[in-house]
Amino acid sequence: MLARAVTHALVGLEPRRVEVEADVNDTGMPSFVIVGLPDRACGEARQRVRSGIHSAELRFPRGRVTVNLAPAGLRKEGSGYDLPIALAILAASGQIGRDELDRHAAVGELALDGRLRRVGGVLAVAEGARRLGLERLLCPPESAGEAALAGVEPVPVRHLADAVAYLRGELEPDEILPPRPLALPPPPDLADVRGQERARRALELAAAGGHNLLLAGPPGTGKTMLARRLPGILPPLDPEAALEVTRIHSVAGLLPAEHPLVEAPPFRAPHHSASMAAIVGGGPGIRPGEASLAHRGVLLLDELAEFARPALEALRQPLEDGLVCIARAAGRAVFPARFQLVATINLSVFRRHPSRKR
Repeated sequence: MLARAVTHALVGLEPRRVEVEADVNDTGMPSFVIVGLPDRACGEARQRVRSGIHSAELRFPRGRVTVNLAPAGLRKEGSGYDLPIALAILAASGQIGRDELDRHAAVGELALDGRLRRVGGVLAVAEGARRLGLERLLCPPESAGEAALAGVEPVPVRHLADAVAYLRGELEPDEILPPRPLALPPPPDLADVRGQERARRALELAAAGGHNLLLAGPPGTGKTMLARRLPGILPPLDPEAALEVTRIHSVAGLLPAEHPLVEAPPFRAPHHSASMAAIVGGGPGIRPGEASLAHRGVLLLDELAEFARPALEALRQPLEDGLVCIARAAGRAVFPARFQLVATINLSVFRRHPSRKR
């Protein structure tokens, strides 16, 4: 018997629909195969799903089980496919209704005891479900607030057994409470700075006009202290910008479960040993880098002359266009990266390395 569940893969920040097709054949030797270009984390779902179904006191099929993640040409990454794979297998084996499953999207990682764990990118998955006309998303409780930001109704389930009971009509989902105010520590205050009238004025002008800023001077004059106080005089994000920043941090897995909406301008300060992929994005899974994580906020490059030249050259495009376009053989992704660049530099570095003047 064949059954389907719906979830989404992420290409950069863009959700792509994935149909999780499960076919259960009671004849032949027992086997469990996942096809459709899964990565290692996704392929290891076989062990998590099998153990999770047994832990939920449900029946795992004894015959041949084949799971296809369609479209097969799109690479599937991560453990968020565990829940839709388990639900598709249970629907194909007749333990839950296929029609009810078709009206929901699903995302989440399964623990060996059947509990659901949070994964990144739930906001983008919920936005993809809304575009498909699906009004409900099965997800872990920690991701419910994040999914609600997309305009869909999250169905928080703590265990695979709860998801099955809900789809059978035996359980009502928990009520989603509004996010409580998060008591964040206040950002560094510009009032802590004594003197430095010209530098303080430069910070105020940069904050008012969205300008980039270079602070140059000898060691110990307070360049880094001044730079870290720029986010404290920036206005809070408007709702549209807050959702845009939240989407990026969701894909990166950096959102707090208690308050998933990012309302303050982000501040990122990578170490000077950071690679080009860490700063502008990329890597095996094409993830956002520090430049995108600082979108609508501040990117601080402390000791600018110590950063690798390829990493600095790669910042040309985001500084000009506000975007990072990453092209690889496996695909292409576009991340927003409109940030204020604040850099500090020690002028004595040019005395130690005269060739750097050129």
